[in-house]
Amino acid sequence: MRTRIRVILHSLLFLVLVVQVSRPVCVNVPSETEAVVGNPMKLTCISCMKREEVSAETRVDWYYIPPDEEPIPIYLFDGHPRELEGPWRGRLVWNGSKDLQELSISILNVTMNDTGTYNCKVFRQFEFDSYSNSVTKTLVINLVVREEASDDTTALYSEIMMYVLLVFLTCWLLVEMVYCYRKISKSDEQAQDTAY
Repeated sequence: MRTRIRVILHSLLFLVLVVQVSRPVCVNVPSETEAVVGNPMKLTCISCMKREEVSAETRVDWYYIPPDEEPIPIYLFDGHPRELEGPWRGRLVWNGSKDLQELSISILNVTMNDTGTYNCKVFRQFEFDSYSNSVTKTLVINLVVREEASDDTTALYSEIMMYVLLVFLTCWLLVEMVYCYRKISKSDEQAQDTAY
């Protein structure tokens, strides 16, 4: 009985510590690089900040870079999102997070002309007690637009592995159930034999 109480107390203590230590996590996820004509496409731009940097002033400039030409500004965030003049006007939507660690945009109704290189340029100004610091980060996304979606072999392999794993785990569970049933019935038989 005491051992069971100790196990429960240790489990509760562990749970309390895990809940206190866990915090929201920012993960740099690469953007998708293939889009299909007529569908929306999210251009993912993530710039993680440390806890003490969360109050930074953030500016995000999105550019489209045509081959052998100067970058064309297409979107701006400097406290609030703004679409800029150009062929993307009316088709861009801000997908940034409230804490400004995700600074993504989406292109609605993708066209073949959207193929090309996109830059997400993030400028952050940090104000600390004794000094200020600024950081600039640029993310490059090479987008390819296709008429139809290409076959995603990774998704196919993942689905196959999921089914194989489900079959394996189901078989393992059945074997365990049969083993436990036999052990219990053997134990019952021994108990009946000793009773006589």
